[in-house]
This record gives sequence, C-alpha cells and structure tokens, in this order.
Amino acid sequence: MSELYAGWEDEAAPVQSPSPTYRSSADGRLVSLSMPSPGVTAEAFLALAEGQERFFWEDVRDDILFAGFGVAAHLLAWGPERFAHVEAQARALFADALLLGPANRLAAPRLFGGFAFRDDFMPDNTWSVFHAAHFLLPHFQLVQAGDESWLTINALLPPEERDSGETLRDELSAALQARYDWLCDAARQERPAATLGASAPPLEVNYPMSYEAWAAMIQEAIRQIETTPLQKVVLARVAELRFRERIDVNGALAYLDRHYPDSYRFLFEPRPHHAFYGATPELLVRVSGQTLTTMAMAGSIRRSADPIEDAALGQALLNSAKDRHEHDLVVMSLLERLAPLTAQLEISPQPGVYKIANIQHLLTPVRGRLLEALGVLPVAAALHPTPALGGKPRALAMAFIQQVEPVPRGWYAAPVGWIDVHMDGAFAVAIRSAIAQERRVWLYAGAGIVADSEPDKEWEETALKFRPMLEALGVEESHERQP
Repeated sequence: MSELYAGWEDEAAPVQSPSPTYRSSADGRLVSLSMPSPGVTAEAFLALAEGQERFFWEDVRDDILFAGFGVAAHLLAWGPERFAHVEAQARALFADALLLGPANRLAAPRLFGGFAFRDDFMPDNTWSVFHAAHFLLPHFQLVQAGDESWLTINALLPPEERDSGETLRDELSAALQARYDWLCDAARQERPAATLGASAPPLEVNYPMSYEAWAAMIQEAIRQIETTPLQKVVLARVAELRFRERIDVNGALAYLDRHYPDSYRFLFEPRPHHAFYGATPELLVRVSGQTLTTMAMAGSIRRSADPIEDAALGQALLNSAKDRHEHDLVVMSLLERLAPLTAQLEISPQPGVYKIANIQHLLTPVRGRLLEALGVLPVAAALHPTPALGGKPRALAMAFIQQVEPVPRGWYAAPVGWIDVHMDGAFAVAIRSAIAQERRVWLYAGAGIVADSEPDKEWEETALKFRPMLEALGVEESHERQP
C-alpha cells in the first residue's frame, strides 16, 4: 500500500494535497506478460479480488470488458495541468515497457482511473482516498473482447534492475499461470447468484438538501441566466445511505449489469472497500489513433412500461423546446471545443432518443478525425466538463456550482476510464454513480438548468436519476418527500 494511504481510517479527516503537482511510483521499467485466459469470468475475477484494489470497465457497444486488481504503479496529479501531468507520467511509464509473450494489443498494460470534477479538488471524508487525478496500473489485468480473453501480469522493475526483464520471464509466467488456474477453479465452482446490494435494508436514507433549498438554488440560477452571460448550469444533489453491514459492491455491479446493460459500467476502488462505481449512459470521449468518438447527451424524460405511452414520452422529449435548447447548447459547445483539434467532424443534424431502463435522453453522436494522434487525454481535457454536466459558458457555470452546491462533487460527473500503451483510451462521464465507504454510500444526481426550468420538474428528474443506484443497493423506496 502506498504511504499516501497508510494509517488512514474509515473516518479519515480531510487531507492536504502533497507537493509537487504530480507524483508517480513508476520509477522503474514496466515488464508485462500476457496469456490467453479462456474460462475466466469477470464475476469470479472481481469476487476473488475483494479486499484488494480493484478496477472494472465494461462497454457492450464495443463488446469489451477490462478488470484489474493489485497495483503495479500509481500516477497522481493535482491542479489545472493535471491532465497534462498524467499524460507525461503515462508516456514515461509506457516508453520503454517490455511486453513479453504473444503480441496482442488488447492484452497490453492499461491504466485505470479518472479525475475529480474540479481541478482544485480537496478530499473530504467521503473522497478521502481519491485525488484530483488518480490512475493505477493493475498487477493483474483481465480483458475480454468478443470471444477473446487474456490475462496479463504487470510488474515494475527497480531502476537498478531495468535490464533484467527477460530473466524474469519464467518467474512472471509461473505467477501468471498460478493466478489463471486459481481464477479458472473459481469460475468452475457453483457460486450463489449475486445479491442486489446490502443484505439488509438501510438504517438511514438521508437527502441533505430540502426541496425549498433546491428551488431557491434553481431560482438563483435562472436569475443569473437572465441577467448575465450564463446560458446553462447543471446543479446536483446528494443522497446518503447507511447500512448495518458493509456495502455489497459486487452485488450492486451485478444488478447494474442485468438492468443497465447499455451503459458504461465502471468500478474504481483505490483502497479496499472505498469504491466509486456506476452505470453511466454518457461517453465523454473514445480515441483510437486519429479517430475520435463522443456524444452530446442532454434532455431527459421518464420511461413507461406501456410501449405506446413510452413512444409518446420520447416524442414529447423531441418536441420540448426547453430540452432541445438545453441539448443544442451541449452540441454547439462540443463543436467549438473540438474544432481546433480535428480535421473532420461528423454530427447528426437532429438528435435521437436514447432509451435505458428508467429514463430517455436526447442523444447526438459525434465522430471525428484528429489533426494528429494526440492520445485520449488532451481531448478529454478539452471536453471536460461538457455543458451536459457543467454548463455554458464553462467558467461562469463552474463558479456558480462552487458557490451554491453545499456538497462537493468529488469524482461525480467527471471523467473515469482507461489509457493504453499507445495513449489511446476511453472515458465515460461518471453519472448514475455512487461512492461507497465501508457501510456508507453517497449517490449524486443532477439536472440541467436553463431559463425556463421549473424546480419541481428538475427535482423529479433528479429523483428519477437516483433510482438506478438506489435499486442496485436493494432500496425499493426513495423515502423522500416529493414537492
């Protein structure tokens, strides 16, 4: 365990960011060995890794899954240049990496992590083991894509042993084979179906912000929109749950896998039982070489079990002047921010409706070709936060959020994802998410505010957005007073 974490208790006090503005444990040479891993399941992989640092990412659109546990190296950064500092550290880590075994791009070493919503993030009790930018290279890494499955071991040689990687091949191979056999044995055993979350109802479900405070916050946002250049701001509120037993993150992920398969599902657990996880429908950016993929997602309405009513709700969303205006602000901002980086952009002239289990969103896919193969981080830095989670103009919206929101967002609504050895990667926007710490868990939900927003409707929208994570914890009722 890093000395940054040593001695921290569950009720850790806020800590000060260390100096300098970045820190890396990757001072040696990265050595990596991979092998095919048929028969290994992600469920067994994560279950057996419980009690260690764990990482998970699944994207059914690309039919790809990554998981990891243990830490071979960690990269940390703070401040306005945190994206660039992480990029510099990652490039140095991967520059002379020794990749042993069969050449397979999918199985190559991969960093997992993300960023806080704000670059001046300071960890509080809720986010005590997180940083403004935090990436980990797992000791053991699993990738599944289509019919392929690979297991990888990553190790960092001390500087004085940088040239001894090849001599460690047999040792690494034995360790990898032992881990593979262990995982296969676990996958073959009959395992009980994962629970929906905690084994008992919560002791407490608390919504710290009253409806009256929410309405006042929105009215102030509308006043700012009417009297300043602010055009849109996204405001969020929090739910806090306390349980008698430790949060069942595995069960929550299993629930999200069954009920929200079309979302990006993720887990980042940098310290055992301090886990940030979720099922977000929103991609911030995916970069492969010079190919860029992103989306504009803003504007929401509920689903209905009645197909006719559900279709009518979707059409009402498309016809809503308020939601179309909110969505158009996101689209225009994406184009403005991507224009200096791209040679070509392809964007649909009209949004479509994207339906997930309990909610429908307006969605405009965007594809482009970068002027050069920059990697994913410069593009993520240019896009975050989009008006879908921050506002427009960005600086005014971020200042307003900091002024009025009573609870820090931490990593909520921020980029979370992965980076490969080519500096390509993918980041989702961490909404529909929860931060679990032992027996407590915090949920976040936000709504985009424009000039004609109505507080009661925005309150109902956030209540709808709380539902996936509440249900994943086995909470059927919100216990919240409606306006």
